[in-house]
Amino acid sequence: MKDAGALAVALADPVSVLTFGPGDWASLLSIARAERLDGSLAYRLADLPLPDPVARALEDARAQAAFDRTQALWEVEMARRALAPAGIEPILLKGSAFAFAGLPAGVGRLIGDLDILVPRDRLDDVEGALLDSGFEWVKTGDYDQAYYRRWMHELPPLVHKDRGSMIDVHHTILPLTARRRPDAAALIADSVEIAPGLRILSPADMIVHAVTHLLADGDMAGGLRNLWDIDRLLRLFSASPDFWTKLRDRADLHDMRAPVGLALRLADRIFATPVEPRLAGYDHMRDALFIRRLLARDGWGRPIRPINRLGFYVRSHAMRMPPLMLARHLWTKAHAK
Repeated sequence: MKDAGALAVALADPVSVLTFGPGDWASLLSIARAERLDGSLAYRLADLPLPDPVARALEDARAQAAFDRTQALWEVEMARRALAPAGIEPILLKGSAFAFAGLPAGVGRLIGDLDILVPRDRLDDVEGALLDSGFEWVKTGDYDQAYYRRWMHELPPLVHKDRGSMIDVHHTILPLTARRRPDAAALIADSVEIAPGLRILSPADMIVHAVTHLLADGDMAGGLRNLWDIDRLLRLFSASPDFWTKLRDRADLHDMRAPVGLALRLADRIFATPVEPRLAGYDHMRDALFIRRLLARDGWGRPIRPINRLGFYVRSHAMRMPPLMLARHLWTKAHAK
């Protein structure tokens, strides 16, 4: 396999794997593990007749995904208990939101840290409640603490001293130094109660957040999994007759119209996701660069296309902060070691 394109095809059209030989399976599973999509692939292929070694490997992946889901839901409950006395209803983000809400994007998804969104004016209360419940700072240096609090979209990460679980507390969805400024107050105001004391983003805002995670908040490492999230969410939400209008309006509100259009085109090109053409737009040459980055794995699961990946690494830093601030930040970090 020349890249991760076969994995994308297998996820979108599971019967495509029925012609695979042993070498194809080895490559597909290696790429899926590298992209942290082996659980998702395992569920997509669950009903197909597969070679015994492949079936066993995918059964292990389903077991790991089920364990991750159970652990993630327990961490959600622990966060709810910690914040409830302060009257704070955390808004679940990303994998934990998908799992708790029972969304298709959560099926087989491997879940890492717990990500929550809270009002910025309640950060002190959230911080105090989490520290009192056994969480500790991962980054304790004065510079890191000051940098996160002044410029980032979240508190410094916290880890529980007994459970080892991590929580990221967001007050918006992009760094304050980023060029785009999503409306955090609108995200919170339009959030939806999913259970007593817990909330998730509205459908359109969930797409916008998934797009920021894919395109505007990093170098697109793990981007294929993020795009798969978008595919799963769009296939569900677009059944609502006014969804595309709401998504357009929310993308405009959050200054994310162009990234949303790009994400729709990438989902269409890679997973054949149904999208609204006028919102998606057209930019074939630019899209090709992003597709090369998203599929940059060889048949062993190793990263390929180093120049392309380097370009996106530089892009990620340029998007997160102005050049002089970036230079000062990198200088400070380098001399702090």
